[in-house]
Amino acid sequence: MNATITQHDKDALHPLASYRTLQPDELQARIEAVRAELGDSLLILGHHYQQDEVIAHTDLRGDSYKLSEMAAASRTCRTIVFCGVHFMAETADILANRPEKLAERDGNRVTVLLPDMAAGCSMADMAAIKQVEAAWEDMSEVIDTQRVIPVTYINSAASLKAFCGRHGGIVCTSSNAKAVLEWAYERGDRVFFFPDQHLGRNTALGLGIGEEQMPVWDPYALELGGNTEKALQDSRVILWKGHCSVHQMFRPEHVDGFRKNHPGIKILVHPECPREVNDIADVSGSTGKIIDTVQNSPAGTKWAIGTELHLVNRLKAEHPEQEIHFLSPVICMCSTMYRIDLPHLCWTLENLRDGAIVNRIEVSDEISKWSLVALERMLAVK
Repeated sequence: MNATITQHDKDALHPLASYRTLQPDELQARIEAVRAELGDSLLILGHHYQQDEVIAHTDLRGDSYKLSEMAAASRTCRTIVFCGVHFMAETADILANRPEKLAERDGNRVTVLLPDMAAGCSMADMAAIKQVEAAWEDMSEVIDTQRVIPVTYINSAASLKAFCGRHGGIVCTSSNAKAVLEWAYERGDRVFFFPDQHLGRNTALGLGIGEEQMPVWDPYALELGGNTEKALQDSRVILWKGHCSVHQMFRPEHVDGFRKNHPGIKILVHPECPREVNDIADVSGSTGKIIDTVQNSPAGTKWAIGTELHLVNRLKAEHPEQEIHFLSPVICMCSTMYRIDLPHLCWTLENLRDGAIVNRIEVSDEISKWSLVALERMLAVK
């Protein structure tokens, strides 16, 4: 005898099933209804790489650190729904629930939710804490790690930020990486930079450090990350073998093609791009710098932009007075960021309204403590 599967059974098997059948306009209306009901106790954060249909329902838009900082500054917010990826939600939890903020709220935590727990970051996942700890131990047999300053990119797990906090290190963003490396060299002889090798390399090159002084540590190599003892001893920066899958896609031939076919065009890229692209771009900078550069350029300016597709398309729509192209001929988007969609957002919000907390991100006290040390060092860098 065949059993009949009811809608209730389907929803129990997959809680998002009923949401996926809804039309966009109904999802939008239901999201807005929850926003109106919860008022300023709720903040929905949207990273620049999010889809436009999600961005439309966010209270704040920005890069990962800026969003967390703005949300943490709110006196009324009690729940953050972060439309981004996992490490971003971790940073929001750390900053919103640091000791002084908890004291202001009489010990009440801000709840941080991630609409889809599968929204991770391939770059962040390329450096696991056990791998970094093993690398640190291995390199200590060849060089004095007391004189090595670990630097982790903000695009990393909280455990890596805590590692830097415990070992005299610091966090950087793509906009302050140069100042952070200068800070590090005032305190040590070498920098251990993870997880993105390209940002580390491009920044160090700008400080006059030669690529021959930047060995790459491969966590899957059997001996010393695939390096000789001499390479590590002669190093100024030890780079982690990690990258952003989006920015890795841009190639010098893409730049050459646009310059050939669009005379007068300017190339604008993120420093997570490989060196061979970054070196020949007209402008290289953080997501914020990319946005500001376009916003402050006169009508008629032509750009080929090497960063995430959703952001490029949004800039193109917002600045019809300029000619804006996506630098790669291949579709190149942040697939994990793309997992956040209207069904996930609506499901998360309606559960919140009904008293059910789904997909909560909460960093342990010990990791939060040391992550804050590294983050506060970054904030002190001028």
